[in-house]
Amino acid sequence: MSEKPKVAWYWCASCGGCEESFVDLAERLLKVFETFDIVFCPVAMDFKREDVEKLPDGSIAVSLINGGIRMKEHEEMVKLLRKKSNIVIAYGACSAWGGVPGLANLYNLDEIVERKYLEIPTIENPKEILPTKKTIVNIPEAKIKAELELPEPLPTLLPIDKVIDVDYYIPGCPPTPDVFWNALQALLTGNLPPKGTVIGALQRSLCDECLLNETKPEKLLVKEFKRVEKAIPEPNKCLLAQGFLCMGPVTRGGCTALCIKANMPCTGCFGILDGVVDYGGKAISYFGSILDYSPMEEKEIKKAFESIPDWIGTIYRYSLPSAKLSHRAGLKRSKLMKEVFEI
Repeated sequence: MSEKPKVAWYWCASCGGCEESFVDLAERLLKVFETFDIVFCPVAMDFKREDVEKLPDGSIAVSLINGGIRMKEHEEMVKLLRKKSNIVIAYGACSAWGGVPGLANLYNLDEIVERKYLEIPTIENPKEILPTKKTIVNIPEAKIKAELELPEPLPTLLPIDKVIDVDYYIPGCPPTPDVFWNALQALLTGNLPPKGTVIGALQRSLCDECLLNETKPEKLLVKEFKRVEKAIPEPNKCLLAQGFLCMGPVTRGGCTALCIKANMPCTGCFGILDGVVDYGGKAISYFGSILDYSPMEEKEIKKAFESIPDWIGTIYRYSLPSAKLSHRAGLKRSKLMKEVFEI
């Protein structure tokens, strides 16, 4: 009886949604357990770093890594998994492009800590205590004092391909069960595309699989941009045609347009299409192209764009750390937005 291929699953800076997507395979999980030997999965099983270190180099068939690289510990672990694995997959938007946590790259570490522990409206920290790298805690039951050390944060969050070589990408925030399953089938059959490409999803835009695509006019032009916080989309009508910022035209398909089915615009979590250099640049170019004003109507154009208070968070929601401007740590939104419009 041949040995099952070994699989590792590790999370970096993420929300836990990618782990939920694993559970969402439902009864198909049984097939996964029948087929693979899971040798590392800290979120669900009691494996330690030393367990991975003891494995021979290249003995893990596939390592699925989700979340961005935010801590020194993350950097060390993904390098270890790369050494032990034949194939490494960036699983989900955070791992592939930085994801929502990557928007913190707009600020330096001091600003992030102050915001988190001192400024947000829901925080209760009257003594204004900030985290320290090391602290001493009393453990009365053991009658000892112990020193706890926090992992060292990196200056910015990085997609994992900025740290190690990545073989394939599975998109989504999180990936849908069918996309994950399609990727697993490709791995099992060996029917894989060239290294460095996306597996499990489509090579076409989300609009191609959207049921509302047939309601989109041939020449799409709008006079304003809308947000779902301020207006309710009309059902069964293209959201872009209504002026809502839907990322469908510039986003990879494969999710079956789940957000659109819930009458919500696509936010772009399946990421960049093949051949596109910068997701945010492509998005802002597209939205500018459908705004129905002449170049002479500067006031109206400015008003339309100013109706969206957070363009960076809109067009780079999942991809800022992998964007062409990603190296500009702490670059303020206003200056960054100016540079985006000038590209």
